[in-house]
Formats: sequence, C-alpha cells, structure tokens
Amino acid sequence: AFLDGRQWDSSVSRTLYNPGQGLTRRVIACLDVRTNDDGDLVVTKGDQYDVRAKAGTAAQGLVRNLGKPVDMARKYYDQGADEITFLNITSFRNCPLADLPMMEILRKTAETVFVPLTIGGGIRETVDATGSKISALQVATMYFKSGADKVSIGSDAVLAAMEYYRNGKRLSGQTAIETISAAYGIQAVVVSIDPKRVYVHFDSDTAHRVIRTSQIGPSGEEYCWYQCTMKGGRESTDLDVQQLVEAVEAMGAGEILLNCIDKDGSNTGFDLELIREVKRCTKVPVIASSGAGKPAHFTEVFRKTSSDAALGAGMFHRGEYTVKDVKDHLLKDGLLIRQVEEAP
Repeated sequence: AFLDGRQWDSSVSRTLYNPGQGLTRRVIACLDVRTNDDGDLVVTKGDQYDVRAKAGTAAQGLVRNLGKPVDMARKYYDQGADEITFLNITSFRNCPLADLPMMEILRKTAETVFVPLTIGGGIRETVDATGSKISALQVATMYFKSGADKVSIGSDAVLAAMEYYRNGKRLSGQTAIETISAAYGIQAVVVSIDPKRVYVHFDSDTAHRVIRTSQIGPSGEEYCWYQCTMKGGRESTDLDVQQLVEAVEAMGAGEILLNCIDKDGSNTGFDLELIREVKRCTKVPVIASSGAGKPAHFTEVFRKTSSDAALGAGMFHRGEYTVKDVKDHLLKDGLLIRQVEEAP
C-alpha cells in the first residue's frame, strides 16, 4: 500500500493513459471473502447475493468454497488483472479491529501482487473490545497499513447520503467518505452501490428518477427506477441510484463500484442501462459490476457505455475463463488494455 511504500507494477501506471490512444480499459478481479461452514476463510460467489449452494447439489445449503483468497489473488495478478478487490462479506467484518484474518490476507497478498488492492466490508465507525470508539478513518488506516490501496464503503455511504439530504445537502465533514478522502485523497475511497430495479408503468408513478427500459417488467412495465439497498441487498431504501451517486461524489468519493442485484450471478452481461444512467450523473470513474459471464460481455460494456473499468468474479473463480482470456478478447476487438508479459 502507499503507506508502506509498496510499488504497483510499473506497467499499470504507465499504461492507464496513452496519449493519442485514450484510456486503458481496466479489468478487475473481485473476490468475495467469508468464513465457510468449517470456519475457514474462502472465496465464494452468490446468485443475487445468496452464497449458499442451491437445492439439488451435493453441497446444498453450504457456503460455496471456490478457493483460498491469497492464492486466487496471485493467480489473477499473474493472468493480468489490473486491480484486485476483496469484499469481506462475513460476520467478523462487524468488528474490524479483531478482523485479523482479513488483514493477514491483505498482508500476504501485498507481498506478491503489485496492482492496486481494494478492501470492502466493515469500513465504518465501531467499538473495540474495551468499549472504546474507533472511527472509520482509524479502521481504514488499519487496512491501508495491512496492504490495501483503496477502501470500499457500502451501507455506510447510503446512511451518509440520507443524512446529507435530510440536512439540505450540507456536508457534515464527519462521514467515513469525507474523513478518509480528506486524509488519503479521493483516489483511496470507493463507494460500492447495490441497486435493484423497481418497475413502474408510467414515469409519473414515482417521484424517483426513472428510465424507459428495453427490459420490460414482469407486468409489461416500460419504466423502472433503481432503488439503493443496504446490508448486501437485504434492506431496501427510499434512495435512488442517482441521488446516492450525487451525494457520495459531493462527499469525496473517488470511484463508484456499481453492482446490480438483478444481474448478480446471472452471467447474462452487465446492466448497460444502469451504467449509462450513473455515468450521466457523475464525473467520477465507474466500475461496472454484476452479470459478466464471458469475455464478450466486457467488450459490450466498454463499447456501449463509458464505463471506466469492468469487474468479473464467478466466471474467473469457476475456471470458465481467465483474466487473460478477457484481455485477449478486448485486444482482438480493438480496445486498449494493459498487456502482461508471459513468464519465461
């Protein structure tokens, strides 16, 4: 991490922008990390955020175990991933100061992986075992010292945005986004957004900002709005995605990780309409997430939206495609990527 002088692969910074050619298309590998039913930290993947194996399978009801976090991060780095994102989705994220396993994963990963590392989950104010209050900034600093280059904030960002609007769009200066970006720069703060579609028959049916969609709703609805959720999609809010993006940008978010509950685990491609709508209302970089199932989906999102990066998870974890397969496909389709030299 930048706190201990760790250097990224020089080819990453060297090729993010090429004069005359434009921006390099970033391919990010995402690892959802949690404890499995045996108490081990594993990489898992859900379908619409449900990480337990479906009925009718040998592992029915058990947390899907797709591999060891450090080993998989190194594998994706070797394949050419431009960044690695760890999303800490297990229960111990509720007490980051005791979150020694996740910090150890970051430390070990940082020893051999030289692209930016992002950690999400539990980046918020908490209380330690002695009852002392620990700020979100202190929690983030611990992750930075363990090897992270960026922190990703989810539910806390939604709560902060609600407060922002209640206060007449006035900044408090005390939110996790504001304090961390003030201390480390906006490039260190990612906001992870988990929206889902709410279909309506007419744009006048809701006060929220709607789009006319090509994906008709279950009752023939031609319009929808994107409702922001919290707690891994388990809790809905009255905040639409445009409101959330505008609020967190004002607070100092440097990047948006744009998930989509409807697309998660579908392998049918990204929600292009959602991505276009978010890019329309923000100036900060947007990472497209949820739905990637094959290399062509990455070409599609870069061709049909102005997404700054795209993220893959299950298609990589299951071994269906490698990061290199995706980047080779992008290169074949004429898109600029950071190429990685093959090891001798």
